[in-house]
Amino acid sequence: MRQTLKITILLLIISVSAFAQQTITPGVSSELSKHRRAEITDIRYQLDFQIPAAKAETIQVTETIYCSLKTNAQALQIDFKQSVDHIQALSVNGKAIAPKLESEHLVIAPSFLHKGNNTINIQFTAGDASLNRNADYLYALFVPDRARTVFPCFDQPDLKARFALTLRVPTGWKVLANGQLKDSTSNGVQTIFNFTDSDLLPTYLFSFTAGKYIRAQKQLGAYNAEFLYRETDPGTNVDSIFQAHDNALRFLETWTGIRYPFQKVGFAAIPDFQFGGMEHPGEVQYKAMSLFLKEPTKDQLISRIGLISHETAHMWFGDLVTMQWFNDVWMKEVFANFMADKVVEQLMGSETFNLQFLQDHYPNAYGVDRTPGANPIRQQLDNLQDAGSMYGNIIYHKAPIMMRQMELLMGKDNFRKGIQEYLHKYAYNNATWNDLVQILAKYGKYDLLSWNKVWVNQPGRPVFDYTISYKGDKIDKLNVTQRPETGTPRIWPQSFAVTLVYADSIRTIPVNMNTASMQLKAATGLAKPRFILFNSDGIGYGLFPADKGMHEQIFNLKSAVSRASVYVNIYENVLSGRYMAPVELLTLLTKGLAIEKEETNLKLLTNYIGSLYWTFTRPRDREALAPWLEDMLWRGMEAQLPTNNKKVLFKAYQNVYVTEVAKKRMYDVWRHQEPPAGIKLAEEDYTALALTIALKSDTAASVITQQRNRLTDPDKKARLDFLLPAVSANAAVRDSFFTSLTNRKNRAKEAWVIIALGYLHHPLRQSTSFKYLPQSLDLVEEIQRTGDIFFPQSWLSATFGTYQTTAAWQVVQQFLQQHPNYNPKLKAKIQQATDNLYRAQKLGGG
Repeated sequence: MRQTLKITILLLIISVSAFAQQTITPGVSSELSKHRRAEITDIRYQLDFQIPAAKAETIQVTETIYCSLKTNAQALQIDFKQSVDHIQALSVNGKAIAPKLESEHLVIAPSFLHKGNNTINIQFTAGDASLNRNADYLYALFVPDRARTVFPCFDQPDLKARFALTLRVPTGWKVLANGQLKDSTSNGVQTIFNFTDSDLLPTYLFSFTAGKYIRAQKQLGAYNAEFLYRETDPGTNVDSIFQAHDNALRFLETWTGIRYPFQKVGFAAIPDFQFGGMEHPGEVQYKAMSLFLKEPTKDQLISRIGLISHETAHMWFGDLVTMQWFNDVWMKEVFANFMADKVVEQLMGSETFNLQFLQDHYPNAYGVDRTPGANPIRQQLDNLQDAGSMYGNIIYHKAPIMMRQMELLMGKDNFRKGIQEYLHKYAYNNATWNDLVQILAKYGKYDLLSWNKVWVNQPGRPVFDYTISYKGDKIDKLNVTQRPETGTPRIWPQSFAVTLVYADSIRTIPVNMNTASMQLKAATGLAKPRFILFNSDGIGYGLFPADKGMHEQIFNLKSAVSRASVYVNIYENVLSGRYMAPVELLTLLTKGLAIEKEETNLKLLTNYIGSLYWTFTRPRDREALAPWLEDMLWRGMEAQLPTNNKKVLFKAYQNVYVTEVAKKRMYDVWRHQEPPAGIKLAEEDYTALALTIALKSDTAASVITQQRNRLTDPDKKARLDFLLPAVSANAAVRDSFFTSLTNRKNRAKEAWVIIALGYLHHPLRQSTSFKYLPQSLDLVEEIQRTGDIFFPQSWLSATFGTYQTTAAWQVVQQFLQQHPNYNPKLKAKIQQATDNLYRAQKLGGG
């Protein structure tokens, strides 16, 4: 007995000592994540949310956490990023205890825990920032580590759990969650909804929405799909939205060989949602305006197919198989984009797929990869509190390009077999990129580890050059070389095409380049071409040569993909200081406005024209160019026959116009709601036009007020009310509005804030908005802590995106010099967002 007592006392001392020495730090560190993954299993959350009608009232929650512990030697850290006064009661295994909240963790001492099953009961007030509360609706958005701001949980992706949810909401509200609705009761004031246990999910995928919604339902194969929305005039969009989900589900089930892996299909359209969409199983959330299209362009229709397919693909990639740690968050995004593109290919054909893949991914990837702040696809992450900074155009746009190159390298069949094995092996579990590479390596002969090193683990892009020699009128040698744009020497193994263009024909040479220099032997002996197109199929990644002999002939190329590839490549070359000046390229591209017939290419052209005009042309030159450019756009619009082509050019005209003649023309269009012949404008188009008119004249209050009176949707009225001071002609009003954004509560509608910043910092307003730049940079760290994942980058891009002056560049440089130990990931975001400003200095645009 005495010996037993001594052992018991010794174990207690050891346990207390271990608890005292245990490191407790803010966020979820990699070390804590690994420890909990090894110790905790069989997690189930039972959550009961009491949601009042009044937004100002708090949300009370009762929670039970069930989990099994392999040992109880250390304290249990449950993530909860709130103050201890949020917790009203806490009991562990039936014993009431005083809550201890330390460094964002609810800490349970070992003495209260059992080896094996444990039950933890908590009554608390929810943090509601990530519940996105509005006057009559709310939605939970917890990616990447925001669940812990609302309720106590193990907020890491490799601790999947089942969620049993109860929602108590005002009667008349509709709800949607991950699980199936089990039952509901109402007392006339409140309705209680009980849901079945969800499938196994990480906390970032647990979600629900509740509010004054309209509900639609439709049978999609074996699934009764449910759709919540608030749009007052949905038109025919509801049916087309269901159809797009059905198309995506059917394709993905076939391609993966795995049936839809969750218990229900459901989605909601959220007004001014922060992202395009978020892939919660059974409760996918979308930005409403991305789904409800009125008088849509081809680009908008393709984008909607892509968005719905992207979120549906996540059901397999990210939801069924989840990354182990958020350093591999790109894995779920690359496959979602990659598979979404395949759905577009199936529905709209290979030509549309190839064109959309090029237009969507390459400009966005280059916009980051050419900057000093470029990041590799796979990044280091020490703590989940920094996970939001991992997101950006590299993982969404360079990664699909990389994956397509891998598929070409392995062959489509082998690639698909490898992915199917990966999905089956890690279903309802977690995996790393290395786990996937090991599987894919079995289906190909290439050294994927070496390939992975340059494509995935390092940033940057290659620069290609060429030399050519002739014997008489025949090609003797055509050599292509590649080198890194910056950094250490390395090779990007990849495939692309080189096309020789003749007066009456073309000759295309496929290139599979895995060396620094390569002779294209297939070109030897061929006749001297008029010009050469490099990367003519748009598949290669990097900065390719632009043959000076092509110029205006590019608009007559038969292949829309080749034309798009040329537009992208020549623009990137000009920004790199090669071949011609920005104004020369602006002049060249305007010549294609009446010639280019492919709608999405026309949009690409006009986007580049707008960028060259506002960011890379000196203000005095811009003023001189304005009448000519307006005339070219208007005449191009009149020359185009397709309605959507006309609309693309009208939008471009709306972007650049500044002359008095143009102001009157656009005001008349808005006032009488009579667009140019052959163009149809929807309500959203007139709202955007009203904001542009307000920006470019002194009629802000009257035009916006009149436009507001035309609207019937209260959500759209609220959005316009928010934007009004940002376009005010009164600088003091704009100053006050910017100052209001320093308060976190006024940044709650992030989508609205980003639009407003675009107006505040428009080139026509920069003489007064310049003074906002230092404080805008000072706010970035707070925005990263309090905002959603894309907000820091969007904040910076909307602020600095069109500045070109030396003074603005000096603000950026001074900020970085004054903060030598600044968060490196946020520093990279600043460098990415100010790259055009940097290049404007080099190219003389400032």
